[in-house]
Amino acid sequence: MEITDEMVEKLAHLSRLSFDEEGKAQIRGDLQRMIGFVEKLSELDLEGVEPLMHMTREVNVLREDRVGGSITREDAFRNAPQHDGQFFQVPKVIKK
Repeated sequence: MEITDEMVEKLAHLSRLSFDEEGKAQIRGDLQRMIGFVEKLSELDLEGVEPLMHMTREVNVLREDRVGGSITREDAFRNAPQHDGQFFQVPKVIKK
């Protein structure tokens, strides 16, 4: 498949991009290489190869939810540089 200037212009219009002539030539070359790669893939003999839905045979490998122990508020604040007894205090990072 040959990529034409009209195809590049249509793609540019649909994606709301604009290119100068040099950029258009570069995009056309890049698209041509991508299409060439896909066309090369179509040459592969896939007789007897089943399509993949996942890269591995494992599906939904999840751990079981278990309630575990937690630490007290006092233990959580023990290593905090600043707290008010109820919340961690952190430096302001967003200025208005």
